[in-house]
Amino acid sequence: MLHFLKKKKNQTSDLLVAPAEGRLIPITEVNDPVFSTKMMGDGFAVIPNSGEVKSPVSGKIMSIFDTKHAISIQTDHGLEVLVHMGVDTVELKGQPFTLYVKANDTVKAGEKIADIDLTALKKAGKDNSVIVVFTNADRISDFSLFANGEVNPGKEIGKVELK
Repeated sequence: MLHFLKKKKNQTSDLLVAPAEGRLIPITEVNDPVFSTKMMGDGFAVIPNSGEVKSPVSGKIMSIFDTKHAISIQTDHGLEVLVHMGVDTVELKGQPFTLYVKANDTVKAGEKIADIDLTALKKAGKDNSVIVVFTNADRISDFSLFANGEVNPGKEIGKVELK
């Protein structure tokens, strides 16, 4: 009788937490067309007030770019998440980043994964946005943020429903 209360079969969701302290913005406002046009997938970004970066989801570290500016995480439900630190920061060859994870590590949402030297980014003239992108859009049935404005790292800000 109460069919509307039942979840669709095989549909799961992953909660999202803020990856940094700062101002939450939609991905369409990121200062890079690859991200703002959702070429890599949907997502969001935080303009950080501090350099501490936390995992936006619980899952397994799938890969880390040699230049330390991006970390790929896969949740137990199969959501693929890219945490990209800054814009055009690949050119800095890893200098402003300190990582606390390696490939195949398991992380919890809100666990510290990196530090960014925001002063070094500013000196290099780089945008410091912490960008979170869902790279397997074909698996996503819904994505919603229930926070806006200033956010605190590790606090729930949204969820992704998977097919």
